[in-house]
Amino acid sequence: MEAHVRKTQNDIVHAIEELEGPSGGRFKRDSWIRKEGGEGLTCVLQDGKVFQKAGVAVSVIHSIAPDGMLTQMRAKKNPNLGKGPFKMFVGGISLVMHPHNPNAPTVHMNYRYFELYPVDGSSKKPVLWWFGGGSDLTPSYLFEEDAEHFHKTIKDVCDKHDPEYYPKFKKWCDGYFNNTHRGDERRGIGGIFFDDLDDREPEKLFEFVKDASQAFLKQYIPIMEKRKDMPFTEEMTRWQQIRRGRYVEFNLVHDRGTKFGLATPSARIESIFLSLPLTARWEYMHAPLPGSEEFKLLEVLRKPRDWA
Repeated sequence: MEAHVRKTQNDIVHAIEELEGPSGGRFKRDSWIRKEGGEGLTCVLQDGKVFQKAGVAVSVIHSIAPDGMLTQMRAKKNPNLGKGPFKMFVGGISLVMHPHNPNAPTVHMNYRYFELYPVDGSSKKPVLWWFGGGSDLTPSYLFEEDAEHFHKTIKDVCDKHDPEYYPKFKKWCDGYFNNTHRGDERRGIGGIFFDDLDDREPEKLFEFVKDASQAFLKQYIPIMEKRKDMPFTEEMTRWQQIRRGRYVEFNLVHDRGTKFGLATPSARIESIFLSLPLTARWEYMHAPLPGSEEFKLLEVLRKPRDWA
């Protein structure tokens, strides 16, 4: 998993810099070491030609699992999990990209592997393990062909491994990325999301995760090539900033990844908040006009549709 996420990060960073063009933005590479065990590489591009902010982060953690985390795992995964102590391994890649152009969608992708094993070495096999992740699209303006392309690309990957994956993970995504405090308003138009996936041999699940993460550029780059240079107005940018405010709300109020990161000893705050845009907007009681393009997006966010 570690070798795979590092290669995937490098491929994505290269592709985004190509999209930025010869005089566009470039990623700053921030390599870090965690004193409790582990390391990572956070790549960040800010104020580019195409992207206001883009971040692609890899982390590989080896450390003692915190007591609070073990308590959650007993409640969630295995009530018979022993007292420990346990070591944990976490390897994953996470990215978020916020374009300048309101016609171009924000995107999120994350794939990770987690395992827990005894400190004393009494078992070479992990006592708990699972994969998680997914990819989802968050437009400010809805282009149905983009939604169909994004979903069909990942559906093809899912169908290769299990025909039940896409409908299951698409529904999971629509349910998870939901600002329930806004009256069931989804963060975006979805994609796939899964967590605690351990229903078959880890080698088979790893192949699925590899294929899904490698499909990201096929999902996103064609959309960006069509939308990044489209004309837009100040009013469209204002709406984009309001939608980014909703993005911030979800990530700070509901997102499990944020909560997991903050619960990890010596949490690296800059990496945890990498997903947040440089700017966002909140307006009191803002509501788009019925029939407007902004209103059409809200209708889809409140009642998710099937795109593939």
